[in-house]
Amino acid sequence: MNKLKILVIEDDKLTQKVMAKYLGGHDVEFAEDRTSAEKKLESTDFNLCFIDLKLGGNDDYSGLKLIPMASSKGVYSVIMSSCDSEDIVNKAHELGCNDFYVKGNEETNIGKILAKYIQAGSSKSTDDIFANKFITEDETTRATIKEALKYAPSELPILILGPSGTGKTCLAKIIHDHSHREGDFVSINCSAYTEDLLEAELFGYKKGAFTGANENRKGKLLQAHKGTLFLDEIGSMSLNMQTKLLKAIEERSFYPVGADKPEHSEFRIISATLEDLQKLLAQNKLRFDFFQRIHGFTINLKPLSLRKDDIFPLIQHFTHSGKRLSFTPDAKTFLLEHSWPGNIRELKKFIEIMVSGSEGTVTLDHAERHITQAVRELPDTSTGFMTQKQYAYAIKHGLNQAIDFFAYEIIKRNLSENNEKKTKTLADLKISTRLLYSTLKKEKGFKV
Repeated sequence: MNKLKILVIEDDKLTQKVMAKYLGGHDVEFAEDRTSAEKKLESTDFNLCFIDLKLGGNDDYSGLKLIPMASSKGVYSVIMSSCDSEDIVNKAHELGCNDFYVKGNEETNIGKILAKYIQAGSSKSTDDIFANKFITEDETTRATIKEALKYAPSELPILILGPSGTGKTCLAKIIHDHSHREGDFVSINCSAYTEDLLEAELFGYKKGAFTGANENRKGKLLQAHKGTLFLDEIGSMSLNMQTKLLKAIEERSFYPVGADKPEHSEFRIISATLEDLQKLLAQNKLRFDFFQRIHGFTINLKPLSLRKDDIFPLIQHFTHSGKRLSFTPDAKTFLLEHSWPGNIRELKKFIEIMVSGSEGTVTLDHAERHITQAVRELPDTSTGFMTQKQYAYAIKHGLNQAIDFFAYEIIKRNLSENNEKKTKTLADLKISTRLLYSTLKKEKGFKV
């Protein structure tokens, strides 16, 4: 954090010491009355100004009169006063103050103010984000991200919605980086664990808590102390786990598995999911109080099919430090017309294949061979998740066999993507071991 030039207008000596303590590391000057404050504001360029409204026992809120002067000098002015009636708060904001805080929690409030001030300066230009970190030419997406970054320094929970592969984890990391929190960015995919394993991962455990717990282990909540806890695929979390996590979020304390003493952690929540949370609420699969806790500010990321202008900027980004590719006109058309059900992740995988090949020019044949035909949507003949091919199969072989065949194709594809790791497929598809093996055994019985 760069050193800031800060003026504190405060007549109480004890409060001055408290302010000096929590503004340590910055260049701080003090003024105890209106006259000396005006002289300092006139003669020095300050970044920030903290103003107490009553400067003396019989003062008539002379601090209010300093707000317009600070504002005219371009100083970010913050009121920290015990005088917080509605009229006073309204008057201070009308005169141009940037923030109003009540005295009594200086350590937390000053940290928030400094982070917010630095964020206000750094968010004036987001060119670097959209050029190097979250590549998008889509104006709606850019506007949404810019708005989200305004809340980055706050404690407000953020919920990121969007299909798989649209950049939810990338955006969560960007928000953390702009929060100026001193702790780490800690991520966990909730869908990759059973309930018991998820509890152990989040809360940690003590040695001997269960078979295999050979040592104490710090959980994700404690790892995220003073940082950000990113909960990916939060819609897959069980109701019981939601209850436990809700309590930890509200109380900032929790018990590791097998512990008799609580741990404490000051973490900020960012969560993400591809599921329809309103539908989960209606189905009683999502607690309403838990939902209220995780959706302070909501971001909806569009699928790549609605951001076609991003396809070639993303390709340029994926190849900027290595082999560059050219595309024939019909290959370009194919890429722009493809529906990209795997979104950015699918596009990146395709480009990695092209870069690894010997050719430098991508032709239509390359695109058709390496973008899996099976996952292409048929826009004129599909309804919802059903393609014309699946519908025709059901008509020919009956609904029951079509359902079994559809389940088989999904399981086989997921196994392939997970390098045949069955435990990962069980977690991804939320199915039992029995269903997995019984479905795979049906392979030879399917008629094509």
